[in-house]
Amino acid sequence: MTNRVVITGMGLITPIGSGREGFWNANQNGVSGTGPLTRFDAADFPTRIAAEVKDFEPQRYIERKSLRHMDRFAQMAVCASHMAVEDAELKLEGEDPYRVGVYIGSGIGGIETYDQQHKVLLERGPGRVNPFFIPMLISNMAGSQTAIALGVKGPNMCLVTACATATNSIGEALRILQRGDVDVMLAGGAEASITPLAFAGFCSMKAMSTRNDDPERASRPFDIDRDGFVMGEGSGVLVLETLEHAQKRNANILAELVGYATNNDAFHVVQPGPDGIGAGRAMQEAIRDAGLKPEDIDYINAHGTSTDINDRLETQAVKRVFGDHARKLAISSTKSMTGHLLGASGAVELAAAVLAVKNGWIPPTINYENPDPECDLDYVPNQGRPAEVRAAISNSLGFGGHNATVVIKRWQKQ
Repeated sequence: MTNRVVITGMGLITPIGSGREGFWNANQNGVSGTGPLTRFDAADFPTRIAAEVKDFEPQRYIERKSLRHMDRFAQMAVCASHMAVEDAELKLEGEDPYRVGVYIGSGIGGIETYDQQHKVLLERGPGRVNPFFIPMLISNMAGSQTAIALGVKGPNMCLVTACATATNSIGEALRILQRGDVDVMLAGGAEASITPLAFAGFCSMKAMSTRNDDPERASRPFDIDRDGFVMGEGSGVLVLETLEHAQKRNANILAELVGYATNNDAFHVVQPGPDGIGAGRAMQEAIRDAGLKPEDIDYINAHGTSTDINDRLETQAVKRVFGDHARKLAISSTKSMTGHLLGASGAVELAAAVLAVKNGWIPPTINYENPDPECDLDYVPNQGRPAEVRAAISNSLGFGGHNATVVIKRWQKQ
């Protein structure tokens, strides 16, 4: 027997607001989180804008001494996990710690620490490199530090699939719950890569928007004038539980997680596969895994990065999978507001889809001003709208050809 799995809490640290309420209010109001870059002097960079988290207060959950031994991405993961547990009203002290697991990934990991400590090495020598350099740098510390902070001892893994990381983490957490190995999983991603080195790398690829004089309108998925993504930072962690466990503790169920699929294009290190075939296959298989049909889906939270190729091929994939129903779907890219949170994006975007299902309201794709003839579906332009959402999917596509889709549906008491 396969366990049913539900979502009961979410912890969100994003450029448009933190916590469930703050994040959702920003979605409803179409708030842009993009502005002039402040985390370092970007005067010599072609891109000088980013979607930064401005209200992050890690000391709310983490002692000052511990903060010094964590990269910013791990700090965000720990804080988002605390927030998710609080949102779920989950009393961990009453749980078997070996029945609670953590799957929190990061696409890049502790690159801020790498930047800083490489400078120390060059300027002050090897003896002055921080002894915590390695455990601050490696990506698995998002989950490990979370486990230490919360005292949970179940399965703990770090998946790294670039921008599909958080979606893969949530999907694999779904599988472990379905098997019955654990009762609860904290799953998602964290990313804090707004650093000179990472920025320089993406600038050299010409992947990011250079709309420096108009930052709030820089992230414009599916618009013909899009010129690249906007780098963001943050963390999203969801509390997933078996239905039996959630009902036993009378939890507030936000949505049911019903399907997941993942594959690889095996085509190119950064470009999506031709015609979006892999992305389409992931959607198709995830819907089948959920026991649904394409016409049962009312909303897609698209990967929608605001890059030319991605938005066009994702649109083609949707058309291929959904046929005539593609014209009836509501599709939005919340990256238009949050920017691209890289390895954390999938969790934050699934949270938006969950809230759309629960609240009957679909967030917009802001900055959609000039339609692209090749992106001709309903992208919920500029203004969100009320709508019945029975089921929704969230897509994530990552460098290396990684494609991942998860499916949720509205929770109704049986």
